[in-house]
Amino acid sequence: MTDLQTVLDAADKALPESLDRLFELVRIKSISTDPAYKEECRKAGAWLVEVLNEIGFTASLRDTPGHPMVVAHHEGANEAAPHVLFYGHYDVQPVDPLELWENDPFAPAIKEISPGRKVITGRGTSDDKGQLMTFVEACRAYKAARGNLPLGITILFEGEEESGSPSLKPFLKANEAELKRDFALVCDTSMWDPQTPAIAAALRGLLGEEVTVTAADRDLHSGLFGGAAANPIHILTKILADLHDENGRVTLDGFYEGVEETPDNIKASWEALGRDAKSFLGEVGLSEPAGEKGRSVLELTWARPTAEVNGITGGYTGEGFKTVIAAKASAKLSFRLVGQQDPEKIRESFHAFVKARIPADCSVTFQDHGASPAIQLPYDSEALTKARLALSEEWPKPAVVIGMGGSIPIVGDFQTMLGMDSLLVGFGLVDDRIHSPNEKYELNSFHKGIRSWIRIIDALAK
Repeated sequence: MTDLQTVLDAADKALPESLDRLFELVRIKSISTDPAYKEECRKAGAWLVEVLNEIGFTASLRDTPGHPMVVAHHEGANEAAPHVLFYGHYDVQPVDPLELWENDPFAPAIKEISPGRKVITGRGTSDDKGQLMTFVEACRAYKAARGNLPLGITILFEGEEESGSPSLKPFLKANEAELKRDFALVCDTSMWDPQTPAIAAALRGLLGEEVTVTAADRDLHSGLFGGAAANPIHILTKILADLHDENGRVTLDGFYEGVEETPDNIKASWEALGRDAKSFLGEVGLSEPAGEKGRSVLELTWARPTAEVNGITGGYTGEGFKTVIAAKASAKLSFRLVGQQDPEKIRESFHAFVKARIPADCSVTFQDHGASPAIQLPYDSEALTKARLALSEEWPKPAVVIGMGGSIPIVGDFQTMLGMDSLLVGFGLVDDRIHSPNEKYELNSFHKGIRSWIRIIDALAK
């Protein structure tokens, strides 16, 4: 029997006790956004410290201006192996509306929802207590079977992820030397489907802008001034229309600097997933992709940058009809970024693009709504390759390397503040109802999630 198999067997044997521990954690009402649950959040952090110390970590509860952080360290048996940082969060979303829950959200249970399909019910089972406990239980199985861990592991569990992580950046800055490791492991993600594990290698960045065009010094009568006075709604909508060419490409100068083409083998693997425009857009009542022509919907949402208008205001929008030419018109825009695009350069390019189209007797102002770069793990990185092969050994279908259209702030913080790439592996499913009533986590996800981390740890240590 191989060393790896002994650890997997230990995890299988301990599954009932692993579930008991998860249930204990889920019962703690660690709702971070509600001050009434402050002590419950601290209780959850203290519970994790106790569990980690129990299996040989040196763990402590670190106070912040908000809810405490859990930090734990364990050296590895192989000094040549990488030292990783594992991140998760112990706080959960509020449970409202409570009347829509089929069971008490803080009384976890195992429920069979279809023949042979069992789930763990309760708030936080999928987001993120069940996910982080797959890793903790994988470490426990290693210690039980082999008495050590094959690589160095530092753990960071925060208690404010569901309330915007206000304490996280200051904590990372203050503890940079302690937390900076070879790379991070993040479990707050999902599988492609119940049979297919996924590793997210790319997260799009985000740039937010608000632009206001001002023309006359007041709203004007459209009969008296129509045809002679500048209309800021006309000006603004023309500018917004000019942001894209006839092929769907963004027209800002330098916008595509740092954007690389997705490797052909990765695009082929995405095509094999069977998510075409009809199936993807059909779920929201659409059928025709609207972005860059000649690209699949997965490439458009995972690997290409965008410029989207999120809202427009101006003039009279109340009940009835009012014939005015507005004095001002505003729009909110978001740019999703990929690769090495520089958010600040794109902001400057956007400002120049707009200013060049403003009439001499009109003015424009901008409001910054934040910016974060994209995250891109090299598709051929050693850690990603090892994790993909390890996951493929555990699940019925081979692991796929995917992108994510949105962003996970902690991953950007790890990169920009600690200079550390992140490997995103999670075992949630799209129907886990996170943030909603009746949240659940597949029993299979919990069990095979533990086994998956055992395999990944083993692969990374070699």
